[in-house]
Amino acid sequence: MKRVWVAAALFGAMTFSTTAAELPAEIVKRGSIKMAVVPNYPPMEFRDPATNALSGFDIELGDAIGRKLGTKIEWQETSFAEFLPSIQTGRVDAVLSGFTDYASRHEIATFVDYLQTGPRFFVQQSRAAEFKDIAALCGKKVGASRRTKYPEQIASWSEKHCGGNPVTFVGTDGSGDARTQLKQGRIDAAVQGNETLPYIMDLEPNAYTPVGDAIAQQFVGIALPVKEKGLQQAMLEAVDALIADGTYKTLLAKWKLTDNGLEKATINAGQ
Repeated sequence: MKRVWVAAALFGAMTFSTTAAELPAEIVKRGSIKMAVVPNYPPMEFRDPATNALSGFDIELGDAIGRKLGTKIEWQETSFAEFLPSIQTGRVDAVLSGFTDYASRHEIATFVDYLQTGPRFFVQQSRAAEFKDIAALCGKKVGASRRTKYPEQIASWSEKHCGGNPVTFVGTDGSGDARTQLKQGRIDAAVQGNETLPYIMDLEPNAYTPVGDAIAQQFVGIALPVKEKGLQQAMLEAVDALIADGTYKTLLAKWKLTDNGLEKATINAGQ
């Protein structure tokens, strides 16, 4: 595939000061990177209730990456199930939508990791006294999205800590459904990424209480076509440049994600 080198000097202070990024010719000609997103995962990506505009950490990070690369980000809404097929068929250039980097996905996509996260238990605040420590979850019904690795991670934690009194897992249609079932008393606890809990707890004051720390470590990444080495390097350099100039830190603080930040972007760090 023909390539176009985009030098940092062409874009002044808004782009890299010491590096040059290689972008596919199609992106340079189009003037935009087609970026897939599912805006239903606050604070990562969602539609602002007041304006219906795309909002969240990923949206602002993506737009900042575009500025570093001297191109626009063309957000394309899709479904979670279409993330990898869209990458594979070239319908989009990238996915930036709270997408977890798993080794099982590396055959189809290469991930530029920009955030760390982990599944964390939480309960209704009204029942917090029942769950003074994480061991109290043994024998309880715990809900989490069935489309994630949370089911196996919860099972692994239960096997290690609960012995003959295991957690009963209840699969849900996403984290929102898990919270609904928690409120309805259909489950005793729920699990979602610890990057989302502070925001959700702000939205619903006095509703939830976290229990214990994250039970596993994961990385969230920008998914890119495996063969697009130049685009991968450009994204990696862009994220590192945002870390270096303080933009990344500012966005982390704005969206209450400071504890989830990385000191440097990585490629395919997920297991």
